[in-house]
Amino acid sequence: MKALKLSIVTLTAVLFLGLVSAQYTVSSLVLTVYEDGYVRVTYQLIPDDYVSQISVHLMGEHIEDVIVEDEDGNPLNYQLNGNELTVFVGSASIVNVTYYTPDLTAKRGILWTLNVSTVEPFTVVLPENAVIVDLTDIPLRIAGNRITMPPGNQSVSYTIEWNAENNEGGSRGDGEVATGIAALGIVLVAGAIYVTIKRRSKTPPTREEFTAKLEKLDLKDEEKRALLYLFDKGGRASQGEVREAVGLPKTTAWRMFRRLERMGLVRILKGKKENWVELKF
Repeated sequence: MKALKLSIVTLTAVLFLGLVSAQYTVSSLVLTVYEDGYVRVTYQLIPDDYVSQISVHLMGEHIEDVIVEDEDGNPLNYQLNGNELTVFVGSASIVNVTYYTPDLTAKRGILWTLNVSTVEPFTVVLPENAVIVDLTDIPLRIAGNRITMPPGNQSVSYTIEWNAENNEGGSRGDGEVATGIAALGIVLVAGAIYVTIKRRSKTPPTREEFTAKLEKLDLKDEEKRALLYLFDKGGRASQGEVREAVGLPKTTAWRMFRRLERMGLVRILKGKKENWVELKF
């Protein structure tokens, strides 16, 4: 009888967890950067069917002024534990999450850098007087001060252009310096994009050349086989496909993909049903 009761309790718990499973699709992610380094993060999330709550790992450690609403602007109940946000979806078909954090930017001298790691594309809205100095990747789109970046570990470096009209104590020489910095920034970002394009336009290596590259890296045998499988598939495949090809348990494969991502060898792309893995070199 006790065993039967335990089984019923266990089954009930499993069914309950299935109902509240954190399942959703990121429809959009927008990062609005302010001159003082604060970033307003705006997620638009689409919960899966029959999900009663979703859990979202928010970027940044210091989370301020959280707003969670449905598609009509009605507030939704939520719980925030550190940077882990649990949203009680109710009948919402879209969940909009907005918050502020100072943790995504860093300043060194006059140079600001926004650092973001995501599995989905995201849009950065820079201050109107910002001048881009460097990008880690080719943007998917640039429209004014809005830049859409591909997923992965990305950074956007920029300076804030000094405006002589807004500084009564400024001098003409300061204005000329600011103009020079702006021009230098434009040249640098153009050069970075050009170099990236040239690098990507090179003839891809042969399988033998790629294998030789792998031998120079500190990789386990299953990691080499996974990377070679991706190479043979044109550089991209689903995680499940790679896992089956290499013959690894799901948990072991998950750890392997994360290690390869940290090494900068692959990019993990979040899909609606399953994740994909893409070669980065």
